[in-house]
Amino acid sequence: AMDRRASVLNEALRLLRCAETLNIPVLATEQYPAGLGATVEPLAEFLAPERTFSKKTFSCWGAPGFEEALAALRRRQAVIFGIESHICVLATALEFLRRGFVTVAAEEACSSRKREHHNLAMDNLLAAGAAVLPTESIVYQLLGRAGTPQFKALLPLFK
Repeated sequence: AMDRRASVLNEALRLLRCAETLNIPVLATEQYPAGLGATVEPLAEFLAPERTFSKKTFSCWGAPGFEEALAALRRRQAVIFGIESHICVLATALEFLRRGFVTVAAEEACSSRKREHHNLAMDNLLAAGAAVLPTESIVYQLLGRAGTPQFKALLPLFK
């Protein structure tokens, strides 16, 4: 039911492959998986069960165990992506900002059922102080430089 489903899935996979290559920890949440279903394949294969949290709240911060898992990582930056942009992504990103995190929304890896809802959410995140960037920008910022083994491993994702 998501707008741009195939391309959003592809962009999310790029981000998860980048995280794996660069050893960046990933925390994931699933909105009421008993009723709405679990994370789709092939995304699910990148998610560790001990770092995947079920939630009924719209922000990931309400998922039992999420905040503790995040604190244990000792990180102050978050790259956020998923569905739906105007509900869960927006609520999560706003809470990260409120708590002082450098917050980046991966625009191409987020979606809503209606494109206009997604666009409004991204506009509001920009206005609130989040960076809203394409996947390629995020990956290159994380890489920092060309010529490394990690750069060479991830380059085929963008050719």
